[in-house]
Amino acid sequence: MAGEKTGLQLLDFWVSPFAQRCRIALAEKGLAYESLPQDLANKGELLLRVNPVHKKIPVLLHDGRPPVCESLIILHYLDEAFPGTPPLLPADPVARAHARFWADYAEKKVFDCGTTLWKRTGQAQAQARPEMVEALRTLDAELGDKAYLAGEAFGFVDIAVVPFATWILGYGRLAEFSVEEVCPRLLAWAKRCGERESVAKNLYPPEKVYEFIGYLKDTYGDK
Repeated sequence: MAGEKTGLQLLDFWVSPFAQRCRIALAEKGLAYESLPQDLANKGELLLRVNPVHKKIPVLLHDGRPPVCESLIILHYLDEAFPGTPPLLPADPVARAHARFWADYAEKKVFDCGTTLWKRTGQAQAQARPEMVEALRTLDAELGDKAYLAGEAFGFVDIAVVPFATWILGYGRLAEFSVEEVCPRLLAWAKRCGERESVAKNLYPPEKVYEFIGYLKDTYGDK
C-alpha cells in the first residue's frame, strides 16, 4: 500500500463493510499497511489470538502494540495514533458527536436489519422490510441537500456509512422495494463518495455484493 511506513497490519475480509471502513480510512490518511485476509468460515490461529472476545475482523495490529478491534474504534485510533495525517473526525465536539451518532445508527439499523433480511424467513423477514425502509429514509433525510453526511467535506461518518451503500441495493432486491424511490439522495451521495480514490479502490460492485448476500443466505440463512 502507498504511504509512509507505519508497521500497520489489518486483519481483513474483502466484502466486509467494517473492514472496508478501515481500508478507506487508511487510504484517506495515506498510511501504508499490510492486508492479512482472513477465512471467516475457518478462522485461523492469528484471528482467534488477537481478537479472542469477538473472534471477528477487522483487527488492526500496530508495531507489537495490543490489537485494536472493532471498526469504529480503529478509526478513532488512527486519528489519535497518527495526528499528523488528515483527521477523520471534525474538530468541533458537537460535530464529532453528530458523526459518531450517525455512524452508530447506520451500523445498528441498516446492517443489523439487512442481516435479518437475508438470514431469516417468514414473519421475522417481513418485519425487517419496513424497518429497513424507515432506516434508509431516515439517513436520506439526514443527508438532505448536503454534499456529504459530514457536511461539505468527506469525513468520519461518510467513511463509516459508505461501505453499506453496495449492500443496500442487494437488500432492496431481497426485500422487494425500490431503493431508488426510498433514498434517492443517499444513492447520489454514494456515487459522489465512489468518485474518491479511497472509496473506489475498496468497495465492490453491488452485483458482486448481491452474489455474496446470496451465498450468506444459502449457507447461514434459515432453511
